[in-house]
Amino acid sequence: MSRAMQCQGCLPWGSWARLPRSLAGTRGTRSVSVCAAAVPAGGAGRSFLRRILGTSSISLPRGCVRYQGGSQESSAQPSPSRHGQSQLRSVAFSGAIKKHQKSLSAWFSHQPNEERQFGPSFSLDAVHVDPVIRESSLEEILKPSPDLTIQNQLQQPSRKVISLHSLFDVDACGRQVKNVVLYGTVGTGKSTLIKKMVVDWCHGRLPHFQLVIPFSCEDLSHSHAHVSLRRLVTKKYQHLRDVVPVLEASNLSVLFILNGLERLNLDFRLAGTELCCDPNEPVPPSAIVVNLLRKYLLPEASIIVTTRPSAVRRIPGKYVGRYAEICGFSDTNLQKLYFQMRLSQPGCSGEESQDRRSAEQENLVEMLSRNLERHNQITAACFLPSYCWLVCTTLHFLYFTRTVPPSQTLTGIYTSFLRLNFSGEVLDSTDPTHISMMKYVAKTVGKLAYEGVMSRKTCFSEEDLRQCFEVEMKTESELNLLEVFRSDVFRFFLSPCVQLGKEHTFVFTIPAMQEYLAALYVVLGEKKTLVQRVGKELSEVLGKVSEDVAVVLNIISKVLPLRFLPVLFNLLKIFPRYFSRVGGKDRDTIAHTMAEELFKEEDYYNDDVLDQINSSILGVEGPMRHPDEAPDDEVFELFPIFMGGILSRRNRAILEQLGCSIKNLAAFEIAKAMKKTVIRKGRRGLPPSELMDYLFFLHEFQNERFTAEAILSLRAVNLSSVKMTPLKCSVLASVMSTTCHEVEELNLTSCNLDSGSLRTLFPVLLRCKALHLQLNSLGSDACKEIRDLLLHDKCAVSSLRLANNPVGEQGARYLAEALAGNRSLTQLSLLHTSLGDPGAEAIAQHLAQNQHLQELNLGYNSLTDAAALRVVEVAKRHETLDKVHLYFNDISEDGKRALDSLRMDRDGVRALVFLTAGTDISDYWSHILNVVQRNLPFWDRERVRQHLTLLLQDLESSRSQTANPWRKAKFLRVESEVKKMLGKLQDGSL
Repeated sequence: MSRAMQCQGCLPWGSWARLPRSLAGTRGTRSVSVCAAAVPAGGAGRSFLRRILGTSSISLPRGCVRYQGGSQESSAQPSPSRHGQSQLRSVAFSGAIKKHQKSLSAWFSHQPNEERQFGPSFSLDAVHVDPVIRESSLEEILKPSPDLTIQNQLQQPSRKVISLHSLFDVDACGRQVKNVVLYGTVGTGKSTLIKKMVVDWCHGRLPHFQLVIPFSCEDLSHSHAHVSLRRLVTKKYQHLRDVVPVLEASNLSVLFILNGLERLNLDFRLAGTELCCDPNEPVPPSAIVVNLLRKYLLPEASIIVTTRPSAVRRIPGKYVGRYAEICGFSDTNLQKLYFQMRLSQPGCSGEESQDRRSAEQENLVEMLSRNLERHNQITAACFLPSYCWLVCTTLHFLYFTRTVPPSQTLTGIYTSFLRLNFSGEVLDSTDPTHISMMKYVAKTVGKLAYEGVMSRKTCFSEEDLRQCFEVEMKTESELNLLEVFRSDVFRFFLSPCVQLGKEHTFVFTIPAMQEYLAALYVVLGEKKTLVQRVGKELSEVLGKVSEDVAVVLNIISKVLPLRFLPVLFNLLKIFPRYFSRVGGKDRDTIAHTMAEELFKEEDYYNDDVLDQINSSILGVEGPMRHPDEAPDDEVFELFPIFMGGILSRRNRAILEQLGCSIKNLAAFEIAKAMKKTVIRKGRRGLPPSELMDYLFFLHEFQNERFTAEAILSLRAVNLSSVKMTPLKCSVLASVMSTTCHEVEELNLTSCNLDSGSLRTLFPVLLRCKALHLQLNSLGSDACKEIRDLLLHDKCAVSSLRLANNPVGEQGARYLAEALAGNRSLTQLSLLHTSLGDPGAEAIAQHLAQNQHLQELNLGYNSLTDAAALRVVEVAKRHETLDKVHLYFNDISEDGKRALDSLRMDRDGVRALVFLTAGTDISDYWSHILNVVQRNLPFWDRERVRQHLTLLLQDLESSRSQTANPWRKAKFLRVESEVKKMLGKLQDGSL
């Protein structure tokens, strides 16, 4: 059991220093099935019931349960009577239940779009992981915790771990349990547990009950007409129309499932809800629920209710046989099992070879497992199964881009994640304002997140929380909403810090969530000045007043056409417009904040945001930071990117469903206000990692017109040393494809490119004049892609650098074919590409067919005299080629002299072989030494030392052959440079 992970319940009524009691876990005696869950729960989990009942779309919740182990053998559930069994044998009766099972199973097999985008579909029958479920009591639910720290909570007495099959066992007093309340905070897996229960029953794995009837309390809350229980059941489940009339008479074991009780306002007082024992009597839906729980209606039926902690008290304790809390993955081993099964599904990583795909998946799981073992903050976050889903989905996005639609963005993942968990839920159904849960989170938690981003901090004290949440609490209604938020939602976003020395502070459960909520807080316009806030309110008030007064004045003016009436009328029209102008300035503020944060100087030279996200999930490989060592400054580069992503049309549509409305006009005006600033600042030279962030921002923004104008001014793209994963290549290709302009230079040096990367970037590479592909892993397969690129009729590449790539002989053949048909290339560098004599010969054979090449670099390729001479002879007859680099090859003195005889003739070619040219210094000596110095970290140092020694001997020999003192001085100068380089090479300082 992880010492850093303990289950948290609801936030108590007291101070912010008190988190709910830990349900300190033991591994217990449960058996864990080797399965994995698929999608978060919360709102999505409830939506599957709403879909069955005719509302909302289905969303598969995150999973948590496998019903095995526990105390199955001790179950005291009564077996059906002979009478009930005989009825089940009738064809009509059993057929109706089978149709009911088939119908439920069909509905529950649907997968949400969010799940289908990130790998194969998941079945609850095949892949699932147990959560931790613990028996509780009403006293423990309401009792505040003495301390917030996880370490102190470990000392709390452990409660009994139970299985789902044991929920209806007899209680401690030997009484048969009929009503069970299953509660848990947002994200712990209530809805998934219920869904798995229904699926198991459909497939005969829940034999205690002969009939299961699920209901969504949200759906019941929308129905105000009186209806009987019989009509309510048959309306939603038509297959049961022959079964319902005999429910009371037959001794069927029936289970009613009431999902999301917090949506219903129940009144158990007799004065509020009358008694009803007749299934055919029409009453309000809430009265049916109350009488079922009272056991006045169908007293033999079993009932399981799911709810958030704040609504547990709505059912009097005397009507509850057992309280059970679902606690998510409080055991780190459950988290590891989930990740192993979720990330090892076939087809997750696209159309690659099976061996490569398996190796990559295993490596991901291993890195994630090691990070979890460190008991850091991600371990605490993955206590919630919904966050496990978010981690897996993000890894799919980062690594398996080939299966992700082009429009998928990181902001979209986080927005969909919130919709899956909240799905437009209201915070408190008893509150008259009916504020959506997500809107409340954006206003409160978003404010805390924003202030943290602005002050560059991720840890928050009790005082920080109090100032953000309680400073403006003035009414009873506001305090009630705060208490509901504390008990139900707080733990979803904020958790105790596990870092030593910071145990009494809070951090965001997932670091990126702080930046997302801060961005949402800003974009929703919650960050307003006093003038803007007052201006908006006055504008609305005066606008309404002016409309009413205008009607009166128009009538009066027709009777008494006085001169002052039109003037007064126009004044009333001016005021709303004026205040609306003042209130609208917050859109300029949003645009300014977005642009300033995107180009913040202090964030320069950090890893790009995609690498930061990757390291936050998989951890940093290598030695861990010492606890006493000062931490790096917090980087919040996702903040402006999320602001842009939230403004995209798709994310605005999802946020609208969550009660967070962003109008089209507001998004248009924000984009218009920030356009000039972003384009102006984007033109300046950004460091490669910051330029990648800029491109990622434009991709997240999902505004093609805006992106096209921003990219049009970007003539040089330098992404050297940025690890270009498939996702980053997709982002670069997507952003650059919004225009068709030529790019002067694209620098992808040392970017871990391969043939797949080149295929993704093909449309971009076509438009680049200077293309730098040095220091990548481009072998013969990649050269085949480059051949197709150079032979394309729209290819604009004039300079291609492939130095320090394993091109080899076969790759050289592909490039030679490209040279024969290309019409744009003027410079080609194949320095240190392992060509050998066969590769050079292949290039020489096709070189004559080329008519545009001006410079060819074949240095450091182990060429011998024959191959070098063959290349230079062909080059000498070439119409435009005048420079061939052949230094650092295995060319003898005789070969050097033969090459020297071919140089600098009027119809000849300049062959750069050594630092000398006869009895003089080569004009290119500094160029050769600079090339050596730049590439030394990537070359074989011993071989470079041998070549430098030969160059030094050649310099000394040529110096002794000249009597010109000026030339001797030049020789001595170059010799000193070579000796200095040799000295640094030997002592390791170069």
